[in-house]
Amino acid sequence: MSSIEHKYIAVAYELYTCDEEGKHLVEKAPVDQPFNFVSGFGLTLEDFEKEVAALENEQEFDFTLKPEQAYGEYYEDRVISLEKENFEVDGKFDHEHIQKGTAIPLQNEEGQRFMGLVLEINEKDVVLDLNHPLAGKSLNFKGKVVESRLAKEHEITHVIKQLSGGCGCGSCGGDGCGGCGGDDCDGENCEGGCGGGGCCGH
Repeated sequence: MSSIEHKYIAVAYELYTCDEEGKHLVEKAPVDQPFNFVSGFGLTLEDFEKEVAALENEQEFDFTLKPEQAYGEYYEDRVISLEKENFEVDGKFDHEHIQKGTAIPLQNEEGQRFMGLVLEINEKDVVLDLNHPLAGKSLNFKGKVVESRLAKEHEITHVIKQLSGGCGCGSCGGDGCGGCGGDDCDGENCEGGCGGGGCCGH
């Protein structure tokens, strides 16, 4: 067992992006469906975890992470074009799954998996944005701690199993990049998502 003190943390929050035009709600995790995770495993943004791990049950929070503390800056060179033949199924372009505005899973030659947002579909190629959807944005988290306690041994074991390629469920994600909290897969709460995921996992 690791000597690190792992905590089980569940938080209800609203996530806003901040820019010159003000604050924009991106997602929320309500009290009855909070985002939950076990600390010390890198399951959430490091600075998000630091903020909420220091709080007790029912304590409220309102803090903002700069882009460098969240998903980094937005890089124009991560917008790429790939030939449409890369997206063919049985010799035909996959119109069903490759659509403008859709996030699709990709894999490079080294086997690394990541998501790309379809920006355009042209006659010969598909334009993809490989930046994280929240890259270049400051993130404001406002909410409260629903539960914070030392993690139980089976919860820690579950996370280790998940990270080592065992049961994999939850969001993010999606990254994919979907909602927060995760689903149940073996009778225990799965960690995933945000703190944000939809978008605060990796």
